[in-house]
Amino acid sequence: MKTITLAEAPQVVRDHLKAINALDLDAIVAVFPDDAYVNDNSREIRGKEAVRAFFAKEFVGDSVSIEPVEVIEHYGDVIIRGRYDGTYDKTNLPEVLIMSNYLTIRDDQIVAEAIIFNQPSPYNESAD
Repeated sequence: MKTITLAEAPQVVRDHLKAINALDLDAIVAVFPDDAYVNDNSREIRGKEAVRAFFAKEFVGDSVSIEPVEVIEHYGDVIIRGRYDGTYDKTNLPEVLIMSNYLTIRDDQIVAEAIIFNQPSPYNESAD
């Protein structure tokens, strides 16, 4: 794993993050192929139209924004650890919510995205 700057991330990643923060549904979905896959909170969302419905309701609808705090490149995939905010239900969530977005990129498209609220692990060298 190698920490990189957002500017060093592939353009498709920067476009996706910019679209999310602009609440631009068409641009959010434009980076995905027809057979895209998103996993959010252990929910499998398959196909571009399902991905569109998910982002429409749970990102655009809840005015979600992501402020990157760390960007990691790992064998061509990109992990964005970001500070999430928005109008979603924050019951039982920490005051500062950091989520990890795992992005699998092929042919300049995001073919898979997993959005995970990770917990620190005692097994990592740096378990922050």
